[in-house]
Amino acid sequence: RENLPQGPFIVASKHQSAFETFVFHLILGDPAYILKRELLWIPFFGWYLGKSGVIAIDRSAGTKALKAMVKGAEEAAAEGRPVVIFPEGTRAAPGAKLPYHTGVAMLYGALKVPVVPVALNSGLFWRRRGFAKKPGVLTLEALEPIQPGMDRKAFMAELETRIEAATDRLLGEARERFPGL
Repeated sequence: RENLPQGPFIVASKHQSAFETFVFHLILGDPAYILKRELLWIPFFGWYLGKSGVIAIDRSAGTKALKAMVKGAEEAAAEGRPVVIFPEGTRAAPGAKLPYHTGVAMLYGALKVPVVPVALNSGLFWRRRGFAKKPGVLTLEALEPIQPGMDRKAFMAELETRIEAATDRLLGEARERFPGL
């Protein structure tokens, strides 16, 4: 928690399991998640998401979706709410390296607030497409914030480097501690 700034900020988190879709409400209070609008169509769960102030985007809408995402994030930041985004755009298995999408850089440039990179090892304990959980200690680590003002390319490189290095470390530590994973 010591790396979570005061005021509005962006959380750019690795995404390995369903755990991340819930945990930020416990840590941050009332975050605005950026998510694909199709999740709103899931009975009960989707209806809950819609009521919780998420920023739902139509990923097939291209530039229009990015503009809507930025507008929703600006509104959330104006309310003092943190914005949560998963830069890879989807859940990835532990160790998988998916490309980071530029939407997070658009938010960084538009909101001019710190970005907190988040690394985790949740996918080892709660698989991407599985409901069963494995015993162990799930770790979520908020890294030092990236302050506003970097150029887009440098920001994206820094964000990815920090998240991937810390995630690899957390995965290694968990596998060492829980050899059955």
